[in-house]
Amino acid sequence: MEMTQLNKRQKQILEYISRNKGSSNKRILEHFDESVSRSTVARDLAFLCEKGLIEKKGKGRSTTYFENIPNELLFFIDPETYFKKEMDERKLLKFDVFENLNTLFFKEELDELDKLNNDYRERMKKLTPAFLKKEQERIVIEFAWKSSKIEGNTYNLIDTEFLLLKNEKAKEHTEEEAKMLLNHKKGFDFVFKEKKGFQKLSVGLIENIHTLLTFDLKIKKGIRKRGVRILGTNYIPISNEYQIKEALEKLVLLVNSTEHPIEKAFLVYVLLPYIQPFEDGNKRTSRLLLNAILFAYNYSLLSLRSINEKDYKKGLILFYEQNNLRLLKELLVNQFRFSCENYF
Repeated sequence: MEMTQLNKRQKQILEYISRNKGSSNKRILEHFDESVSRSTVARDLAFLCEKGLIEKKGKGRSTTYFENIPNELLFFIDPETYFKKEMDERKLLKFDVFENLNTLFFKEELDELDKLNNDYRERMKKLTPAFLKKEQERIVIEFAWKSSKIEGNTYNLIDTEFLLLKNEKAKEHTEEEAKMLLNHKKGFDFVFKEKKGFQKLSVGLIENIHTLLTFDLKIKKGIRKRGVRILGTNYIPISNEYQIKEALEKLVLLVNSTEHPIEKAFLVYVLLPYIQPFEDGNKRTSRLLLNAILFAYNYSLLSLRSINEKDYKKGLILFYEQNNLRLLKELLVNQFRFSCENYF
């Protein structure tokens, strides 16, 4: 269930339970002022239990409510509350990036996404090659537009379509913006050509994708040899070249040893921006690799067309600063549903 479907009070209850590693009805009630009644809290707790966000243990006065999560990296944080604090007021948690990265999805979640994907596959079987090509073009165009927009590119969707299909550059935009969009198309062409190759990830494949996406954009190729800082956060990625290479190799091993394609894709999607192996273009690379892995296993491509750029940025910062993957996971799941329902 998406956090946006909860009211403010329900979010506060969930956050309180999460922060305290469980709580009784009485303590939750004491957390609010007198304007919130016992019956209201009881209804909210029942609703959160029904939606699978919390679980109830014990009976009577010994009843305790716990957050229902498959992994501690998915504990509840309300982004609205968290980002009321300025960057320098937020305290960073230390995190071993390769710990606790299994079981990020419930089996029920993966079953639901698999069902959506199976429906998508069945629809594709009934389509003509010409229609399939047209829909694939649509996803590539919309992905290139949104992925570039996240990076500050000001091309609109219509101008992106004319650029990628007819090589018509919009006069009011810079050459660098056009190159960024065209590089996304080149990257997708490579993904389509090397489809099965992405079933087994390698550092070389990651570097190839990065090279294609940053071609002729004055971005250094290969593993960075100096530190980087990220706008909007005090999180500092590792700066030693050998540690970065080691982290990339661990990422590859982790992805290749993970069974489900959606979990594989999610790991690349979140860990590559965290490691920041390249001078620039890390997020672009992670987004295209997300699709490369899904495509390799015949899962729906994600255009990311409807993703909110601010929420995406907040999700990354929550991972950088609080080791929290809940918002990024929610955004990815929503985009997967969106793509299965809106393409082919």
